[in-house]
Amino acid sequence: MTNPNNTEIDPSVRLTRWLAVGSLLGLIFLGLAWELFLAPVRPGGSWLALKVLPLCIPLAGLLKNRMYTYRWLSLLVWLYVAEGAVRAYGDRSPGNWLAMGEVVLCAVLFVACVLHIRLRQKHARLNAGPVAVAPSTSAI
Repeated sequence: MTNPNNTEIDPSVRLTRWLAVGSLLGLIFLGLAWELFLAPVRPGGSWLALKVLPLCIPLAGLLKNRMYTYRWLSLLVWLYVAEGAVRAYGDRSPGNWLAMGEVVLCAVLFVACVLHIRLRQKHARLNAGPVAVAPSTSAI
């Protein structure tokens, strides 16, 4: 089945989509591993692992290729950038390295979302064809 707006034809749109999905999955897995096994705040894991729940919500929208999800996810990701930046400077090793990894994954996710939005809009404009302009009815 072909996509009605032909966004899947362009390989750069497909690449940005899979970069966004991959970096979002990476953030989810990093957050879980970080707070449960690698460097939890408390030994044995912590409730901070629940911070990945808001990241699970946009996953379905990205997999369904919904433009609206890319838009609001590009705003949500900044909360995780802030958390990663604070913990990168406030945590001890290995927590600070994991926080820097979180910031890098967030940057990849943000860039992928923004590029995906721009490329899809550009592709939609190119496929829309020429715009008919109605003649002016006012006489000068």
